[in-house]
Amino acid sequence: MEGVVRAALKNTPVVLVTGPRQAGKTTLVRHLDRERAYLDLDRERLRRLAREDPDGFVGDLPDRVAIDEVQRAPALLPAIKVSVDEARRPGRFLLTGSSDLLLLPTVTESLAGRVAIIRLHPLTESEKGRRPGLFLRALLDGAIPVRLPAGAEGGGQGGRDAARRVVAGGYPEAVRRDPADARQWRRDYLMAIMAKDARDANRIRDASRLERLLEHLAALTAQPLNQARLARDLTLDRATVERYLAILERLFLIRRLPAWHHPAVPRPARAAKIHLADAGLAATLSGITEADWFERRDRFGSLLETFVVQQIAAQAAWTDPDLRLSHYRDRAGAEVDLVLTRHERVWGIEVKAAGSVRSTDGKGLQRLADRCGNDFAGGFILHTGPENHRLPDRRLLAVSLRELWTR
Repeated sequence: MEGVVRAALKNTPVVLVTGPRQAGKTTLVRHLDRERAYLDLDRERLRRLAREDPDGFVGDLPDRVAIDEVQRAPALLPAIKVSVDEARRPGRFLLTGSSDLLLLPTVTESLAGRVAIIRLHPLTESEKGRRPGLFLRALLDGAIPVRLPAGAEGGGQGGRDAARRVVAGGYPEAVRRDPADARQWRRDYLMAIMAKDARDANRIRDASRLERLLEHLAALTAQPLNQARLARDLTLDRATVERYLAILERLFLIRRLPAWHHPAVPRPARAAKIHLADAGLAATLSGITEADWFERRDRFGSLLETFVVQQIAAQAAWTDPDLRLSHYRDRAGAEVDLVLTRHERVWGIEVKAAGSVRSTDGKGLQRLADRCGNDFAGGFILHTGPENHRLPDRRLLAVSLRELWTR
């Protein structure tokens, strides 16, 4: 994402890098410009000054400044707006936020027309391997080749490799630890978020119910969102469930994947799918480890789908900001895990926790293709085997999951 942020700094007075805590925002910001003044609002003294006198605080800042965790002092935003309007030069303010700043109830200023907002996700598998992450570009360009393996290479090893990557997730600090330590780190991470961010910026007094909801959603990751069922299972009213879902979204802990619709086609489904924002976090909360790949494949299938959505969403941020992500489900039960839309062009992605693909696995993609007509640009079935091959329906391509991080 470095190139994306640098380009924004050349054109826009305020650049806001958002994303979950511990995703690498501070590391990225400090790496970009080591001569830029840096202020961290997690420090109590600075936070108090920013809250008590935001106009004076901003007025005393140098011309180029980075302000970390700006959601801790939302009163700074109107002061930044005034400062920008008085001197509209690009790259003046580089902000980070661990909550979706513009959705916080305490924020009254959007900085519309003055800010570029850039979402930083946890590390993708390509980033962890220090590769440029070109899979999505190749998919959109129709440049993923048919590739048949040499010899008797099978899909079993690919499945184990996928399982390891899924449960590892993408938080940099967790990635460098062994699996047991990483699970404990994620539990501590959530405890800290609930103790600080949920109570501070989101006005939650008792975070235990929010934690229970997140644990429940981890077991339901990649499933359609049913708020009535959630309310019943957790003995909460629907208004509280919706409020808590919104908070978890603002904290970048969950992602709602909306139902796909096409201008010329009646909406096939209304319910969004729910995904945890990091597959490793979902695995920890669900008690699933790499060893469960063979014994709990049904549960791992949902985690694998969440993992792929996470990878594609992150790659979209540096590949094509015009892409829209959704899912497809119609009344006949046909489904597509992930639908990519750019203007009216549509691509579909199915995820299979198996080492091979059958022609019947493409039924949902075929239904989507028929609904889209000439706007359908291609369908892809990601699997854990080693090969890429065409299906009998030539619009569909079975693709090895490892293309996500090796291309």
